[in-house]
Amino acid sequence: MAEAESPEVVIVGAGFSGLCAGIQLLRRGIRDFVILDAAESVGGVWRHNTYPGVAVDIPSATYSFSFEPNPGWSRAFAPGEEVRAYAEHCATKYKLRPHLRLNTRVEKAEFDSGANRWRVSTSDGGTEYSARFLVCAVGPLDQPRNPDIPGLDGFAGKIVHTARWDHGHDLAGRRVAVIGTGASGLQVIPEIAARAAHLDVYQRTPIWVFPKVDFAIPRGVRRLFRALPPVQRLVRLVTTAVSEVVMVLGIVHYSKAPFLVRGAELLCRAHLRRQVPDRALRRKLTPRYGFGCKRPSFSNAYFPAFTRPNVALVTEPIERVTASGIVTRDGVERPVDTLVLATGFKILEPGATPPFPVVGLGGVELGEHWDRERYHAYEGLSVPQAPNFWMMNGPYTVTGASWFSIIEAGTTHIVRVLAEARRRRAARVAVRVGPHDAFTADMRRRMRGTILAQPSCARSNSYYFDKRGEAPYIRPQSGLYVWRRARTFDLDDYEFTR
Repeated sequence: MAEAESPEVVIVGAGFSGLCAGIQLLRRGIRDFVILDAAESVGGVWRHNTYPGVAVDIPSATYSFSFEPNPGWSRAFAPGEEVRAYAEHCATKYKLRPHLRLNTRVEKAEFDSGANRWRVSTSDGGTEYSARFLVCAVGPLDQPRNPDIPGLDGFAGKIVHTARWDHGHDLAGRRVAVIGTGASGLQVIPEIAARAAHLDVYQRTPIWVFPKVDFAIPRGVRRLFRALPPVQRLVRLVTTAVSEVVMVLGIVHYSKAPFLVRGAELLCRAHLRRQVPDRALRRKLTPRYGFGCKRPSFSNAYFPAFTRPNVALVTEPIERVTASGIVTRDGVERPVDTLVLATGFKILEPGATPPFPVVGLGGVELGEHWDRERYHAYEGLSVPQAPNFWMMNGPYTVTGASWFSIIEAGTTHIVRVLAEARRRRAARVAVRVGPHDAFTADMRRRMRGTILAQPSCARSNSYYFDKRGEAPYIRPQSGLYVWRRARTFDLDDYEFTR
């Protein structure tokens, strides 16, 4: 077994959440930490997702740390390669390279109550890390989900998941099938349609699609952003505010402002009418659930792809996959030589949240506990069953704010607690049951007024929902409130033990 390391803090995940946690620790003078990641480079979801057409699905201006704006985005919706390069830039500029332990997959983390330390087992030659504090910063879009379809393992052609794209496989002249019409499917389908001899798209649930106001950012504007960073920060503030208004008023406070949801649906329907003349095809592409039940997206190329002569939209449910094709419930078999799975990620289920076994007090494994007892976490980050542990991107995390704002709020909370633990010379830190339960009850009460509680959402097949039909992925509050709360929550909501 390789020699063990004993840092004060272990961070799991070198995506933007893990990078932000490392930066915040260094800013607080906490230097004894490592960042573990199974990949060979930083970037997380942007390191893994390299399929054709991959790009951010919110304006680029919001897609950066508030303290490190990127004036170099080439487009209003930046391509994925630029986002990955931004992650590399942040790792270098903020001197995180010495703390990185790449090609290191975490297999299990177990809390040692006697020593008040986490024992973190990895695949790196059996290396074990013994850490006082553990931060799981693995993003929710990390583990690809394969559909549970009979016969999939017996398919004789090529299978590619969008999150693990094979750039050596040429789609030109092939018969391709895409399963899935979520955010990644929306981006990759037009690219495949332009290359393949024939494309079948298997749709279970349509997606709400906005017009995409995308354009190349002129060099003069990029130079202005570099020379005057406050100008770019102002643009970031505006685009973030628009996202907040839609999310908070239209989704979180749906019962008070249902007109926003209706307005969004009308805009999306008008966009579909402009791009798809065929009425029958439009009906197939029109969602039967309310806007906001499932993550919407932006595209000007998605709907036109279905009007191409080499593309067919299949809405009949899949019955099974054969060695050379796909059979739908109506008995029709369509030949396929390349199968593309745009089926998203494992999120609210054991083994995904958290993405490795986390064994806390009394042998409680956190993923199994959540699956059994319903999802919960104080401020979306910590639970009484796991001292000295925080999970970013956990239950009740996602607001309408920029993903980077969510990350920054989470790391601010965590680092505040770590700094206080140092000040009090505490060996163990755990959120108290009272504040934890009060927060959880408040979140569940607030969810009842959101659009996610409406009956129409039952037809959305959204990853927002768990097996109980609850939506603990979403935090029903504004990003501004969460930003302020991370800086003002009572540190005595935690119990500090020497």
